[in-house]
Amino acid sequence: MIRACVIGFPIKHSRSPMIHGHWLKQFGIAGEYARVEVRPEELREFLGTLPERGLAGCNITLPHKEPACNYVQHLDDRGRRTGSINTVYVRDGQTFATSTDGEGFVENILWRLPSFSFSGKTALILGAGGTSRALIDEMLRRGADHVLLANRTPEKAEKIAKVFPGQVTALSLAHLDDALSCADLLVNATSAGIADAAKIVVPFARLKQDAVVTDVNYVPLVTPFLQEAAAHGHVVVPGLGMLLHQAVPGFELWFGKRPVVNDALYTLIARDIDPGYAG
Repeated sequence: MIRACVIGFPIKHSRSPMIHGHWLKQFGIAGEYARVEVRPEELREFLGTLPERGLAGCNITLPHKEPACNYVQHLDDRGRRTGSINTVYVRDGQTFATSTDGEGFVENILWRLPSFSFSGKTALILGAGGTSRALIDEMLRRGADHVLLANRTPEKAEKIAKVFPGQVTALSLAHLDDALSCADLLVNATSAGIADAAKIVVPFARLKQDAVVTDVNYVPLVTPFLQEAAAHGHVVVPGLGMLLHQAVPGFELWFGKRPVVNDALYTLIARDIDPGYAG
């Protein structure tokens, strides 16, 4: 039996076992995908013993995505550029790692908006965490012209901007007006209003009317940030699809089959989050 898991702290909220369980059943694979709670002080030992645990690999979620880079044997170029990983796989007793967050983000937007192109676009990202690095890396790879990165502490955004010289501009969340007026894509990569009581005040009236708005958060399915954007007439893309699409490469690495994200899977996970979801 092929075994994989998702690790984090806490981890009980993760829907990844539902996603991978759905695909395992679909392909008729004798496999297992579980949640494993790993405390920060246990991370090094856990990742260092993946082969001995009989695991084909694991997904990594908060708060481990960045420190985990130090505890795998082989980090790919994407992991080195972004300083963040979410997928580890075992080959010949050694651990390899990458980040699929950026791919999941981009594929979610293209899944919902097939005519959208990142080529030549300017994106504005709110929040400068490890996930933002992955999004920037993939959008630039897909031809985005420039990324504006806004954070409460501009110094953190500036640190990321240095990884992508000339392609990323750091700014403060307090100075969004000018950035909104030139953004083709607005991304909320903060947990403000989701994981805490703080709320980012976005003057949506300054955002280009044809700009697309998305959120990496997916609980609730349509976040307050997306509700406000929609009220201003913007096309919005919920974040749940990013979770589904980022899972595709990992499943293929561990179980040898490449699954497809479809409406049936989306509905399955959406109804677990909101039983009233009607599609």
